[in-house]
Amino acid sequence: MNKPLPEIVPALRALANPQRARIMDWLLDPTDHFPPQRDGDLVRDGVCVGAITDKTKLTQPTVTSHMKTLESAGLVTSQKIKNWVFYKADRTALDQIAQVFGQAAGSYSPTAYK
Repeated sequence: MNKPLPEIVPALRALANPQRARIMDWLLDPTDHFPPQRDGDLVRDGVCVGAITDKTKLTQPTVTSHMKTLESAGLVTSQKIKNWVFYKADRTALDQIAQVFGQAAGSYSPTAYK
């Protein structure tokens, strides 16, 4: 079932931050943006918060805050493996956002706003 536009506002707010948007872009194709990990598969398990921290050059608490915002918005999932938290893009949530905009574009009528 598709979500109405107001329900995706938290996701849009989360992605409005350029750092979070960049991290999401990387998580959508982790093998192109991160080196192999000792623990956890990049695609299956997600990317270790340490790898995200290294790539962004931000502090670990800042990255953790960004990741919690993305997770609260439903854009990523997390799992703990050993002592690390791994984050993975939630493609279902992203597909729902795309569907909402696709439906909105399909019902848009430029003459309705004249």
